[in-house]
Amino acid sequence: MNKKISIVDIANALNISKTTVSFILNGRAQEKRISEELVKRVLKLVKEVGYKPNSLAKSLRTGKSNIIGLMVEDISNPFFANIARLIEDRAYEKGYRIIYCSTDNDTEKTQDLLTMFQDRHVDGYIIAPPKNIEDDVAALIKSGLPVVMFDRYLPNVDTDYVVVDNQFSTYNATRHLIEQGYSKIAFITFASEQTQMLDRVEGYKNALKEARLKPYLREIDFNRNEELIIEPLTAYLKRNPDFDAVLFGTDHIGTCGLKVIKHLGLQVPADLAVVSFDDYDVFKLYSPPVTAIAQPIEAIADNVISLLLKKLDANHTQTTQKITLSTTLNTRDSSRSMLKVAITK
Repeated sequence: MNKKISIVDIANALNISKTTVSFILNGRAQEKRISEELVKRVLKLVKEVGYKPNSLAKSLRTGKSNIIGLMVEDISNPFFANIARLIEDRAYEKGYRIIYCSTDNDTEKTQDLLTMFQDRHVDGYIIAPPKNIEDDVAALIKSGLPVVMFDRYLPNVDTDYVVVDNQFSTYNATRHLIEQGYSKIAFITFASEQTQMLDRVEGYKNALKEARLKPYLREIDFNRNEELIIEPLTAYLKRNPDFDAVLFGTDHIGTCGLKVIKHLGLQVPADLAVVSFDDYDVFKLYSPPVTAIAQPIEAIADNVISLLLKKLDANHTQTTQKITLSTTLNTRDSSRSMLKVAITK
């Protein structure tokens, strides 16, 4: 058959009502006292013709699609990809499917994607929000749809979120570099007004202020074209050859930074000690291995999906929860103490 099989086609083929077919397919045959023989005939035909229920029509009838919308900055980024995978596994165990999308931190694109999710009647939203979508998220919450944010949040919107202690993370990493003997420590990150990025800058500044050292902050505009990140990063390091350490604010800018350092012929840590936010395989395999701030991926994913599933439970009522998790500073050879570096020289 070329046309898509419907419940009406099943009903006509068996000379029964479409309501009876619907009751059987929705597991209500016993409740409606439909004979076992008829149930078997319907299910046999459904299997033979390969009937697939229309999920959108079903969601309109039941008010539930069993679909969760997951919106992240970039699904190809290892941090977001790993979290998305863990969330998908937990959701599937509970009968939910996930639709992913990347916002690219673009407000207009995010608003278009939210409209698409609403058209699909998704049951709940997990969002790593870009700026200026406060009104859109507030409208979702007002309409009764659960929203959980992660990685960052919107200060003016009261919703559940799961984040890490970004301020302490960069404070701790900067303190580590200071304790290793470094004093001209640059912080290179993406220009952003998002909560997690503002907190990372604050933590870096606090550590330097405490040690009475001068901050060297360079914020670079995010761009999907890596060359447009590498160019200003290269220029900044060339203008400041006296830096003895650098802290990168994200894994993406960290990998770009390592390429620049190699291109400039600088030795790590002899010429420049390196620490980056977000730990993943590239940093572990780099020579020398790079000290990195590791986010608790599994704990983030577990808390995010647990919060949303509780919100989706019709019998569960809960107040808004705001969860902050700790990170781990994985120290490696890229931030070896200046004394040890001098000895190896």
